[in-house]
Amino acid sequence: MSSVLEQRPASSATGSGLVPPRHRTRVLALPEARWALTALVLFLIALPLDLLGAPAWARAPLYAAVYVAGGWKPAREGLEALKDKTLDVDLLMVVAALGAAAIGQVLDGALLIIIFATSGALEAVATARTADSVRGLLDLAPTTATRLLPGGEETVPTDLLGVGDTVLVRPGERIGADGRVIDGTSDVDQATITGEPLPVAKQPGDEVFAGTVNGTGALRVRVERDPSDSVIARIVRMVEEASETKAPTQLFIEKIEQRYSIGMVIATLAVFTIPLALGDELRPALLRAMTFMIVASPCAVVLSTMPPLLSAIANAGRHGVLAKSAVVMERLSQIDAVALDKTGTLTEGTPRVTDIRPAPGSGLSENTLLALAAAAEHPSEHPLARAIVDAARERGLTLADATDFTSTPGVGVSATVDGHAIQVGSPARRTAGAEADPLVQELQEQGRTAVLVLRDGTPAGVLGISDRLRPDAKATVRALTALTGRAPVLLTGDNERAARDLAAEVGITDVRAGLLPQDKVATVQAWQNEGLRVMVVGDGVNDAPALAAAHTGIAMGKAGSDLALETADAVVVRDELAAIPAVVNLSRRARRLVIQNLIIAGTFITVLVAWDLIGMLPLPLGVAGHEGSTIIVGLNGLRLLRERAWKNPLAGNTARTGTPAATGAAGSCPANTRS
Repeated sequence: MSSVLEQRPASSATGSGLVPPRHRTRVLALPEARWALTALVLFLIALPLDLLGAPAWARAPLYAAVYVAGGWKPAREGLEALKDKTLDVDLLMVVAALGAAAIGQVLDGALLIIIFATSGALEAVATARTADSVRGLLDLAPTTATRLLPGGEETVPTDLLGVGDTVLVRPGERIGADGRVIDGTSDVDQATITGEPLPVAKQPGDEVFAGTVNGTGALRVRVERDPSDSVIARIVRMVEEASETKAPTQLFIEKIEQRYSIGMVIATLAVFTIPLALGDELRPALLRAMTFMIVASPCAVVLSTMPPLLSAIANAGRHGVLAKSAVVMERLSQIDAVALDKTGTLTEGTPRVTDIRPAPGSGLSENTLLALAAAAEHPSEHPLARAIVDAARERGLTLADATDFTSTPGVGVSATVDGHAIQVGSPARRTAGAEADPLVQELQEQGRTAVLVLRDGTPAGVLGISDRLRPDAKATVRALTALTGRAPVLLTGDNERAARDLAAEVGITDVRAGLLPQDKVATVQAWQNEGLRVMVVGDGVNDAPALAAAHTGIAMGKAGSDLALETADAVVVRDELAAIPAVVNLSRRARRLVIQNLIIAGTFITVLVAWDLIGMLPLPLGVAGHEGSTIIVGLNGLRLLRERAWKNPLAGNTARTGTPAATGAAGSCPANTRS
């Protein structure tokens, strides 16, 4: 039970603990980040000196340091790529920067260096943080377990457990290995594995997973899988494999970098050598070649891509969506299929009382029934108990003191309230009676979790509890359907009935329920093998492998696990589902602007290059044309910073997504047994 765990220390003798230690790589621990920061600081010092007309001796050393700090690493990598007969665009940028400096355009060259050094640093940070989160996942599984022996018990490392061993799992501990309960009853929070919103009652014969959290009862578990093959270990491997095998992320312009790079180098050499061969003097030939390199250099082409994507990232960030890179923003524009998780994504992930049904003949009102149940549940720490108590407080009900409180895992609670024996719990473990049976059946058919209330052994009524649907879930499903041309698919570890009830409510027809993490990955990979670009939206550890395997992964931020947040390509910080279709729409606008900019940049380059080859393009005019095209494409890309660039593609407004046009009613949660 989560409330019990919240009171436990972060670690214990068994290695359990709710919050695993974080091992995050600091940004400045990465050499790419340190060199990029150094180059940026030096550039910011040199720039005002340059603009104010300071003497060359004051600014030249600073610019030289910028070139060295920001350019040595891409230059080295570019030279290494040459060994594999590959011309890296980073090397081309360094050459273009040096060429610019050679003819006096030191500022242009320094700016190119800064752009590429910063890009490399951001990529290194993203890679390191993902690796941190994967390593942190290993901390979910305890490091030790209590193994039972014929003569007693011993504490052993979990990696020494073998199939057939019996382990004791005390209340509040994390289970050390995948296995099956052979003795004891309890509730186990296995949301990290299955995504189920409520703890699941476990009794002899039920399966349990390593890394899940035991409730208030003690369990004896027979190990059925080697710890290296547990579900949590397989999740780690799946995330790592998916991250490694995911198609290389490339911006649009990078797809043509090889041809452009080779062509530019060959053309520059030709512009220099052919006039020399025809009798031209060295200086004019060199000047023409350097002018050619400047006007043909891909500054405007590079800026064709980055400003629209970075502007889209900034705009999305203002509206609560954090895209981790320009690559992510571009990939969002390409998705044509969507898979949604249920608990914590389409729903809020918090159980709430939705129905209060007094039994016929009980003589109780809704408020009286709720007050009795809440008084009995008040000492309990179960999530359903908190939902019942919260519902009573929302109605302003006064709760009587409860005495003789007892809690039985998998059954429910008992207490004396105002002189009456009150029992609250699972109808499956208590006899409801003719008065309450129809009420229980009706709520369960609606996908609610039914909680039976007995007063002095007689049915007093039934409470219905569900995981409430997010208000913007219906509108989001409709908007995503309109954007992709196909309805989203629901992927969940919940049971079939709860999943289908919720899916029907939001307009989803394709439901895949009862899925473990590897099942979600297999489903996503099967779609992508068919040529679909799948976007997965989830929030839990169990969603992380699918988020990593998908073309694009989006995590819900408020309740999202660390692994999901780090693995995902983008994070919805405010948990507003309607922001997802809005950011997809924004990314598509950014892609259109990229194409516009490439046309503009290509036109300028073509005209300036033709002028330089046919006539003799004056260097100042060439620089002006080159810089002018760079400014034009840059300003064009910045259009996406405007507030009106963010709009709901379905409603067609620029309002924040927290006020959708349509809202949904309460959703459903699985009909788990209850303690």
